[in-house]
Amino acid sequence: MAGFNPKFLVDVLSPDDIPPITAPQFGSLGQAAEWLGPDAPVLVLRDGSSARAYPLAILEVHEVVDDLLGATPVAITYSPIANAAVVFDRRTRGLTLTFGTSGKVYQSDLVLYDRETKSLWPQMFAAASAGQLKGATLVTVPSQIASFADFAAAFPDGKVLTRPGSAIYDITPYIGYDSRAAPYQGFFQGLLDKRMPAMERVVGVVDGGVARAFPYTALRARGNPAVVQEGDFAVFWGGTARSPLNTFHIAGGRIVGSSGVFKPEARGRALHFRAAGTTIRDQETGSVWSLEGRALSGPLKGAELPEVQHVDAFWFAWAAFEPTTTVWPG
Repeated sequence: MAGFNPKFLVDVLSPDDIPPITAPQFGSLGQAAEWLGPDAPVLVLRDGSSARAYPLAILEVHEVVDDLLGATPVAITYSPIANAAVVFDRRTRGLTLTFGTSGKVYQSDLVLYDRETKSLWPQMFAAASAGQLKGATLVTVPSQIASFADFAAAFPDGKVLTRPGSAIYDITPYIGYDSRAAPYQGFFQGLLDKRMPAMERVVGVVDGGVARAFPYTALRARGNPAVVQEGDFAVFWGGTARSPLNTFHIAGGRIVGSSGVFKPEARGRALHFRAAGTTIRDQETGSVWSLEGRALSGPLKGAELPEVQHVDAFWFAWAAFEPTTTVWPG
């Protein structure tokens, strides 16, 4: 990963001008369906047999949710201008931190700050780059983006973050952002990696210290759904999740799909996956798998694949933080 360069740090707002959610509340799938359409994008966070969904319509307004995953304090973060969602364990160096938005951006990515020491944490570094905790790191917690309908099908007992206050959360302040040729002027200070268009969506994975990028366009060319299995992980891509950074009303955003990255193993056996038609099956048992890595039918029904940390992001952001990344050719 590239090192921190302070000249790329840009002041945009004051701390907490984008207010974080510090006391999240959750409701049922039925309650969420009253305002979320089936293709609404949500961040999925699993904890054993349970799962939670955090609608991107809420996250793009608040960007940070301080929460608990079981007994683990976590920060759910989403940077609309990098299109990157990352979840962190909030514990480091004997402290349990609470996070907010600093009002700064780094290479057009969200910069967090912790209230305990006021240190600065560029989201995709997962490390403090300035302040008392400079050099401290955070453990990432695997998560993924999915459509609300796919989340509900995979996790019928799942819970969904409820809207705080009386806001409707149905419109985006980032109209047409993902159709731009480049990020907002002044937010990105480096050189754009020209191997792909800046706003191309990619699945970013670091495996064994090697960064890989799987472009959505190359995955889409394989069909919907698509599977790429290489080495110790399998990339699932497809579905109907919409972009929250496209049209004025988020519900009308164009369908872009979403991904999951998993270890190809379940119930003690190695698996090999293939996409056929509209389904993903493992070759060993013929079980049908969701994009969320959960067996929906077949001998392995109910099994879940171990998640691998990854990030769905715009190419410019992934390449800026992982400049040595290779690109899957498709």
